[in-house]
Amino acid sequence: LPSVLCLGDCQLQTPCQIQKCTTDFVSLTSHLNSALEGFDLEFCKALRAYSACTYRNSKACRGNLVYHSAVLGISDLMSQRNCSKDGPTSSTNPEMTHDSCNYSGHTEAREHQGGEKSPSLTYLFCGLFGDPHLRTFKDHFQTCKVEGAWPLIDNNYLSVQVTNVPVVPGSSATATNKITIIFKSYRDCTDQKVYQAVTDDLPAAFVDGTTSGGDGNTKSLRIVEKVSGNYVEMHAKYIGTTVYIRQLGRYLTLAIRMPQELVMAYEESQDLQLCVNGCPSSERIDDSGHLPLPVRGQLLPQGGAAHPWSAYTLETATTKCHEKMLLKDIYFYSCVFDLLTTGDANFTAAAYSALRDVEALHPRKEHWHIFPSSGSDSVCKDGKFFVGLGLVCLMLLAVL
Repeated sequence: LPSVLCLGDCQLQTPCQIQKCTTDFVSLTSHLNSALEGFDLEFCKALRAYSACTYRNSKACRGNLVYHSAVLGISDLMSQRNCSKDGPTSSTNPEMTHDSCNYSGHTEAREHQGGEKSPSLTYLFCGLFGDPHLRTFKDHFQTCKVEGAWPLIDNNYLSVQVTNVPVVPGSSATATNKITIIFKSYRDCTDQKVYQAVTDDLPAAFVDGTTSGGDGNTKSLRIVEKVSGNYVEMHAKYIGTTVYIRQLGRYLTLAIRMPQELVMAYEESQDLQLCVNGCPSSERIDDSGHLPLPVRGQLLPQGGAAHPWSAYTLETATTKCHEKMLLKDIYFYSCVFDLLTTGDANFTAAAYSALRDVEALHPRKEHWHIFPSSGSDSVCKDGKFFVGLGLVCLMLLAVL
């Protein structure tokens, strides 16, 4: 009977589906992060799928203003992202878009199938640089000694260990000269992969010589060399984790972004993790975020050098760090501390790069900058110079 009655323009009976096209596009792109590798590829695939959907609805939606706006918007976005009109498209079937070796897709599939909303889409950041300065997954900022080998991360999916050595004689400050990372085997996504970097040897491959993990074109784990011998990135799609490692001067820095759900997946015996619980109190150099400027056994004249081996004074160190970092947050003060401690200008670049890595990987912009806990100007106490939120204290004190 319906076929007999359909004597005229039958497509008028088909409703315009532009809203579904738009909803599918949002679903395909909402988990993407423009700061991470592969964004443009996935975004273009989603745009082509969006375009194909609008084409299928061109007759039913020909009088719909929202439809025409969407078509123009797609064209603009494809031009902005240099997307070709021909190429692979993302599947708009929710059941098909979820790859078991794609952490974001896996968690979304779990929710789509009626599971409770997972906290796993909350990402956390940890970073280590300089003398060394540690930013924990809880956004606590500490400066520690931690000489020797220490675990940064040790959970069911990933282990990261750093080795720190003394920077200058007579100082408790250390810096990182070795990083070992173990990506633990996970289902069919990857076998165990070990990565190791040491000073002057920052490879673009795992210890076994491979540059990726996973079968075929999956590439659920891969290494990307950004600057030969100085900067590599590791992207572990199956656990939603990104790692940056740099060499600046003689020492290494590390930044990592990892889902909260996986960060907390560890046994009680694995509780010694600097990224999770911070440094033991006996290893702390700072005092609640305040950094003691190095002064040893003598009065520090205004403009005088902190150590015989340091080429910097308080004034010149401040000026040097201010060239790279205009905002006087904890990264700026870490830079001043490192210059006065070591006299090595590479630590300025380390502090600056650490802040840039935060901006690339930390999920919450309002937390990028950390300031010392005290809201007052800098203070001196216990006979030591402390860097606070305001001007550096210039009182002249002798250290016992």
